Amino acid sequence: MEVEVPHHTADPLSRRVGVLVSIVGIFLSVVTIASHRSHTQAVIERTKVNDDWSFYQAKKIRANIYEMGATLLGELAPDPAHAARITQLTAARDKEMNDGKALQDDAHKQEKRSDLEEERALRYDIGEGLLELGLVLCSLYFLARNTLFPIVGIVASIAGLAMGIAGYLLQ
Repeated sequence: MEVEVPHHTADPLSRRVGVLVSIVGIFLSVVTIASHRSHTQAVIERTKVNDDWSFYQAKKIRANIYEMGATLLGELAPDPAHAARITQLTAARDKEMNDGKALQDDAHKQEKRSDLEEERALRYDIGEGLLELGLVLCSLYFLARNTLFPIVGIVASIAGLAMGIAGYLLQ
């Protein structure tokens, strides 16, 4: 038994829509990859922020311990022989406090980088969604043969591409 497949001459609009679907698919893959990379970078940045804040907390705890040691040594054992040790503890406390301030500044800068990367990822996600919508709408032309689908698909794809570019250009 032989099955004959009828040959239809493809109308020019079908070819254009087919090319359009391919182009939107390429843009979609680029924005999707950028989105995934941006999400990964945002997680890395957030981890660095958490590490910075943990180190800051450790410095603050050490400073408090040195302060408490100096206070206890001065109050509970008021001996001139302990003066050098109290000075040592106070100097260590001051060093930890200064290091803590520098770490706090670094953590705030790292938070800004993390927030920027999260904003970039959000723009890529929106762009990805709009490009997916554009791809589906353009593809619906082949089922419905209605020119409204590729027109709306082009609009959604342009908006998605604009969001992807906005994510890339975000400083």
